[in-house]
Order: sequence, then C-alpha cells, then structure tokens
Amino acid sequence: MAIPSRRELHRAHKKRRSVGERILRWLIALVVLVLIVAAGGFGYFKYQWGQIISAPCATCISDNNGAPYNLLLIGSDSRAGETTAQAQQFGTAQAAAGQRADTIKVVHVDPTAGTASTLSIPRDTFVSITGLPAGSLLATQNKINASFSGGPDAVVKTVENTFGIPISHYIVINFFGVQDAVTALGGISLNFPYPARDMDCTGAYCKNNSGLDIPTAGCQVLDGKMALNLSRSRYYQYYTNGYWHSDPSSDLGRIQRQNLVIEAALNKAKSTYNPLRINSLLSSVVHDFSKDNNLSATDLLSLAQRYHAFSGSSLQSYTLPTEGAVSSYAGDVEVVQPDAAAVAITKFLSGPFGAIITPPIDQHGSPLMLTVPTTTTTSSTAPVATTAPASASPSKGTTPAATPGTSAPSYDPTPC
Repeated sequence: MAIPSRRELHRAHKKRRSVGERILRWLIALVVLVLIVAAGGFGYFKYQWGQIISAPCATCISDNNGAPYNLLLIGSDSRAGETTAQAQQFGTAQAAAGQRADTIKVVHVDPTAGTASTLSIPRDTFVSITGLPAGSLLATQNKINASFSGGPDAVVKTVENTFGIPISHYIVINFFGVQDAVTALGGISLNFPYPARDMDCTGAYCKNNSGLDIPTAGCQVLDGKMALNLSRSRYYQYYTNGYWHSDPSSDLGRIQRQNLVIEAALNKAKSTYNPLRINSLLSSVVHDFSKDNNLSATDLLSLAQRYHAFSGSSLQSYTLPTEGAVSSYAGDVEVVQPDAAAVAITKFLSGPFGAIITPPIDQHGSPLMLTVPTTTTTSSTAPVATTAPASASPSKGTTPAATPGTSAPSYDPTPC
C-alpha cells in the first residue's frame, strides 16, 4: 500500500479542518438566529402585554423572588365593549348594567416548588365589603361579588381583610376572555358521561340559561363558546334513564365545572406548548384582560416557562366552605362555615392565614370568627369525593370542605 505524501496529508488535514470550521460557523449562525428570533418574539410579547389595561393596586403585597404568592383572578360579568354578536350571546350592557364579580378565585403559586392551587370563593358569600367608593348606594354588608362595583382593588381589600389571604397581583377577565383563550388553544377535550344542557325552569318558562347544549355523550372537543357556556352553567342538567336530571348545587356545581374547564385548558396548553404560541394566545385575549401594573411581561413569561409542563391534574382545587341561607336585606346568601373555612384556607396556603380585619358574617350580619387551626400541615392524600345530596334544595346548597384532588360528580364532564 502506497504511503501518502506529505502534501497529501496536509491537504487531508486542511479538508478536515475546513469541514469542522464550516460546521462551527453554521452552529454559531444558528444560535445567533435563534437568539434574534427569541428577542423579536419577546419584544412582540412585551408589546402585546403593554396593550393590557393596568392600574395600581393599593393593598397588593409585593412578591419576593421565588417565594410563594397569591394572585386574585376575577371573572367580570361586565358587558362593556361587546360586539353585536356578543350582546346576543351574553345580553346587552343596558340589560345587565354595572359590573359584578361573576367568579372569584385565588391562585396560590409556589415557583420554587413548581406547584399551584386555587381557592374558589362563592360569589354570594356574605361579607363586609372594604373599599367601596364614597357615596356608593351599595350596603357594606353584602355578597362578595358586589365588591367589584368598587373596582378590582376593592375585591383585593375585601378578600385580604375577610380571610387573611395576602394578594400580590390581580387579573380581571371578562366573558369574552374565556371564550377567546379556549379558541386560541384550539378547543379543550372533555368527556360527558351523559348529554347535558343548562335549563332554567325557575320562572314561568324554561330557557337554556347559558346556551350549553351537549346532545351526545362521550369525549369531545369544546370550542371557546361552548367552554364558556359550560363555565357559566348554573342550572346544569344531564339526560339518563329517559329524562333530564338537575344538579342540585347551583352555583357551587358551577364552580366545580369551572375548575374542570381550567384543568382541561392546562392539559391542552401543556400538550401544545410552544413559546411562539404564548404570543398567539396573548394577542387573542389582550383586550379581554386587565391587571395590576406590577404584574410584568417578564413575570408572566417566567411563569409560562416554569409551568409549561404543569398538568391540569396537578392543580389542587379548593372551594371555601359555605352554607346557603337567607338574609332579610340581601336575599339568598352563602354563609361561611368558620371552622371548616379556617382549615380550608390553611391547607390552601400551606400555612396559617394572616390577620382578619373584617370577619365574614352570618345571615343576620353578625361576625363569624376564623381561627388558625393548631395543625397547619397539609395532607398529600386525596380525600374521598363529595357530591351534593339528592335531597338538597335546587337553588342553594352546602359547599363541601376543601378537598384537593376531589373527583367531579358522576354526571359532570371530566378531561379526556
């Protein structure tokens, strides 16, 4: 075998080196391109974030880097700014004047542990409202959803003073936001064990209250409109054994179904995660939200990156324990069960709650004292599912104690 000459060896070495250099140059170019795209994407994200209406939050607590904090999520029933088509779907602003908090949820976020949980506060919970504007015609002792008449800051103050839960940020989302967000995700998948609808027969005539209409059972994709209809359903009915059955828990069952929609949306976001999709999602809902001005684009992007693999089943969902009652001047209300509520809030926060300035009240307006339980550790064992008894009143019910991991009633849909 011929031995290569020195010139041939030099050419071979030069060829190998040039190939390696070309590969290195391509890698450098690729990294630079990725950085440029990422920078452009973040710039666009910041631009979209800047379009969201922001306002100061006087009583919001500063969140420390990496420390757990609480975000108040307010679902508004305001019809302001709706289109003609939306007015047909939700009703006109004239027919439903003003604004109330249709949904109140506190989200407890622990960025270091990568965990999150929600506490739903029934909108008819009877409280002493803090922060109503001077000259307001609303009674201070009222349902908690009326606090939104004083703006999101009044809801923040009321939650902090009534339950000792410090709030760092708030987000307000209107009717259109849920619909647009689910649409941007491409729909959510839920399995309906039975056909379902939202039929209100409390008046002279029956009507489909939210527009929910699921004619067949099984796993199916809900578009944004139908997901919102499910979230709003207060007169949920399911069809089996030849006739329609009603969910007796009214607004409490509605909270359960809202949590199911959130779980399904988290599952969809996890399965389709793409940093560029965040921009698409944000651009779809940018006009449906408002927030406190300390919640930055960097904060949200950091959360999205930290929680992009977070599944809906990992979200622990609690509901503040209440019991239906009638107030002589506020009508049907939900009265907090003090002992159960204290346990619920402590478990939700994974620790004691803070000072309570204005305790929740009973149907007569008397304060109900909440005391931090002696044992504040939480259990990792999922408790047995609880459902409203068949004999419960069709319009009022009792909220079960906080039960993370609780299964939905057998007639409710589940993520699939």
